[in-house]
Amino acid sequence: MEREGRLPQWLRRRSRSVGGGAAEAARVREDLLLASAAAGFPMAPAAHPEGYGCSCDRIGCPTPGRHPVSFAWQSQASTDPEQIRRWARNRPDANFVTATGLGHDVLDVPHAAGREALERLEGEGVEVGPVAVSGTDRMLFFAATRGTPEDEDEWWPCELDCHPETMDEHPGLRWHCRGSYVLLPPSRILADGVMDVAWVRAPERPLPDPLTLLEALTDACAAHVVTDGAEDATAWPVR
Repeated sequence: MEREGRLPQWLRRRSRSVGGGAAEAARVREDLLLASAAAGFPMAPAAHPEGYGCSCDRIGCPTPGRHPVSFAWQSQASTDPEQIRRWARNRPDANFVTATGLGHDVLDVPHAAGREALERLEGEGVEVGPVAVSGTDRMLFFAATRGTPEDEDEWWPCELDCHPETMDEHPGLRWHCRGSYVLLPPSRILADGVMDVAWVRAPERPLPDPLTLLEALTDACAAHVVTDGAEDATAWPVR
């Protein structure tokens, strides 16, 4: 089984060089963003932690550093490398979000459940796509999208769908589909954090069908809820 810390050579080499100064750290950040763009993850600039709050101008921002800068983030999201270089260089402190439901979805689970599911999936020989950690709380499984059918009338929501405004209602599995987003590596959640959102399985991996991951993720979430004694939580979110 592939160990969680085993990343592609380019990522390991660059990650070790983060301490080499601000210029090198900026190059590492830009390379990571470009790798995500090359993988087909459309992205847009997001706010970043600032002191004990957020870089946005909202007083008492409830999600500091975790939301897009622009209300037009869905139309703004891009995989164009030149645009991403401009954003990265003009906004050196910015986090980035990736818009889901365009070319990919994200299955977002508690960290402990995600680690357990990842071990199970790889032990069973299931092809796992890109995977990231979001702080110490969540793990993000990137998968092919079901949100853009050829016939718009065939698109349907389900109780698993998670949008940014409903995330607190989904303590177990969150399925980020059309109209949602997640933070993209390398993003910071805490002001003093370094790459709080980071890849554990690199972005160039092929995207799996989300249904091939779903059973292991929901089983792990259910076990996680029982272990934590959170009787009021649910591994399979309902509205």
